[in-house]
Amino acid sequence: MTSRTHVLLWTDSTAAYLDAIKAAGLDDRVVVDTLPRKEKPSAEQMARTEALMGYGPPPGLLPAMPKLRWAQSLTAGVEGWIALPDLPANLVLTCARGTHRESMPENIIGALLYVAKPYAAAVENQKQRKWAHATAQPLTGKTLGILGLGVIGQEVARIAAALGLRVIGTKRRPEPMANVTDVFPPERTPEVLAQSDFLLLLLPATKETDNFINAERLAMMKPTAWLLNFGRGHLIEDDDLVAAVKAKKIAGAMLDVFRKEPLPAEHPFWTTEGIIVLPHIGGPHPQRDEIVARLFVENLGRFLEGKPLKEVVDRAAGY
Repeated sequence: MTSRTHVLLWTDSTAAYLDAIKAAGLDDRVVVDTLPRKEKPSAEQMARTEALMGYGPPPGLLPAMPKLRWAQSLTAGVEGWIALPDLPANLVLTCARGTHRESMPENIIGALLYVAKPYAAAVENQKQRKWAHATAQPLTGKTLGILGLGVIGQEVARIAAALGLRVIGTKRRPEPMANVTDVFPPERTPEVLAQSDFLLLLLPATKETDNFINAERLAMMKPTAWLLNFGRGHLIEDDDLVAAVKAKKIAGAMLDVFRKEPLPAEHPFWTTEGIIVLPHIGGPHPQRDEIVARLFVENLGRFLEGKPLKEVVDRAAGY
């Protein structure tokens, strides 16, 4: 009888993953350990684990797992994994890229509608029983620039195009794509900044993208443009953004991700007029575990068969 593969599910909610393993008919081929996120694997678990699913582990743990050959991150961003000083060179690392496809595009479109339409002002006026007529700004004919035309960006482009927006953006390896008028390489980002009425950040967190949106690039944007960040908090130089919004160099910003979360109470984003703070609501989904479980189980089947895995992380690129 072929020995079973030992899998460690290192997360607080494991039911969806266990159900998916059973539904895929893989439960008789694996031995599954489950472990709450805050607990550390035992010596026995570290010794036998061949496949790991979880969030970024602390330094020192992965080298102590001699049989570990594959790790599945529960998040799309893997900067924590990449930053590990002892990330084994032979470990295959996969991420949850694409699992926000059902939630994040809708939330981004909601953000676009929020900044273009006078609904928020109407709610405030209602509290005072104040009738204040306002004209909603149309999205049709405006330009949405997307920095980072990956899976999420392309889905946003599809919906935005249906609303009449012209979509342009950047991609590390530019190629024509549906619903996007122009796809530029990263070095042509200034053209996207200059043309965009709404600029959406969906870039990964890498050394190259740290503080990517700074005073110099903010100055390239239209004074009527809005900045939307649903990518990573490290993409923005915070002080430069506050200064640009206060000086009316851009119309405003809606931010869903931050360098430190929860955002500290003393941070100027809270009190800067024109900056809207969202509590990282872009990606979460009520059934996200079920969504990620589909990817994990497909990869588990591939792993057991010795086939190439999906959403493998490019360590050199950082995502």
